[in-house]
Amino acid sequence: MTDAVPSRSPRRSNPVLAAFSSVCLPLAAFGVALPVTLPEFYATYVGIPIAVVGYVFMAVRAIDIVVDPLIGAAMDRTKGRFGRYRPWLAASAPVLMLSALMIFVMVEPGAGPLYLFGWLLVLYLGFSVGTLSQLGWASVLAPEYDQRSRVYAWWQAFNIMGVIGILLLFAWATQTYPTDKAAGAHIMGWAIIVALPLTISLALAAVPEPVNHSAAPHGGLKAYWDIIRRPTVSRLLAADLVLGVAPGITGALLFFFFDQIKGYDRSAASILMLLYFVGGLAGAPIWAKLAARIGKHRALSTASLIFAGLYLVATALPGGNFALTAVAMFIAGLPYAAGLFLLRAMMADAGDEVRLETGVERTGLMFSILSATTKLGHVFALIPYAVLGWIGFQAVPPEGGNSETSLLALQAMFIIVPALLIASAALILRRYPLTPARHDDIRRQLDARDASASPTTP
Repeated sequence: MTDAVPSRSPRRSNPVLAAFSSVCLPLAAFGVALPVTLPEFYATYVGIPIAVVGYVFMAVRAIDIVVDPLIGAAMDRTKGRFGRYRPWLAASAPVLMLSALMIFVMVEPGAGPLYLFGWLLVLYLGFSVGTLSQLGWASVLAPEYDQRSRVYAWWQAFNIMGVIGILLLFAWATQTYPTDKAAGAHIMGWAIIVALPLTISLALAAVPEPVNHSAAPHGGLKAYWDIIRRPTVSRLLAADLVLGVAPGITGALLFFFFDQIKGYDRSAASILMLLYFVGGLAGAPIWAKLAARIGKHRALSTASLIFAGLYLVATALPGGNFALTAVAMFIAGLPYAAGLFLLRAMMADAGDEVRLETGVERTGLMFSILSATTKLGHVFALIPYAVLGWIGFQAVPPEGGNSETSLLALQAMFIIVPALLIASAALILRRYPLTPARHDDIRRQLDARDASASPTTP
């Protein structure tokens, strides 16, 4: 099902956006499992040394970052009656289902690093195809400036629901089967395997993909570099990098911080993390509405400054009052989603600018570059581990004797560094050139050009 792009695209209904965004539920589950649960599962249950597990994940992530732009460029070259992005999303389903089966369910204790490397590489490549095709599809689903914010707000809301859902499912499995060390991984794997074909089929059946009339990409690496150094794109990539490193540091150090500094065990820390994500889900519509009123870049700058302040307050509260900390973490999470969905909506806007000025479609490539900066941010977020190791911090009980210096460093890296990084996004987005008025003009010119290229509507 494809539509030619009219002068003004229809406002997508809530059921259509829900069907489109439902794919985020299993994809977000992968996003939690890959950095959080799988490394520990393969180190403890499967028996691969923790250092080797880390090397395998880093090697696969390095390959994934290099391959992402190739996948994005291939998507941009795709043309057919079913659309540019829909065939790629459909193709990702069997790859992800098979890799989830092998990574989460079929693996047995004693499997070696090569098993992990091979299936993890397949999983990451399928995950890249799935996420990039969905983001590209979203960019053409609602080309108008304000409606695009709405599409990506739905997308982010379902991402957060996927994170919350898989964490609750994992917690239920581990508590129900406390002696089964594989129960959590198995339930995550089966949930993903069941949800993937259902949600992707729903999206393919219920959601159209409007057609972009543009020439095939050309120019090789130089043309790609010309995109990266554009003021619009470079600012988005820089903002995405700092907003990716900050939560990466928070996630990497969260259990250490609440255990060593605040005195909360892993179960309590997990509840606090869930409340933080619930806050992000509740706050997403706020930032979408603000973006419609003052523009995406101003809304994101505002959200970043508020986020930094709320995060400082929530993490600096003294331990011992769980109820107060829980409320603070929920409130601190309210701006969490803003950067995730507004940056992707803004990159889609930048794709329109590139298509107008070059005459070619590079949205898939641009989202792949944005994905690469996000992944680089996650890699940089592991630096605090090295710093803590260098100053002698150890993963021991709170009374285990960590020095005051190492505990002070832990607090600084968990509280101050993420807050500064989040606030810096507002500085990066100062004088952002792609304003709502500028984008409206771009859309008028693109619609006129597309109408002349396709005078009749199929």
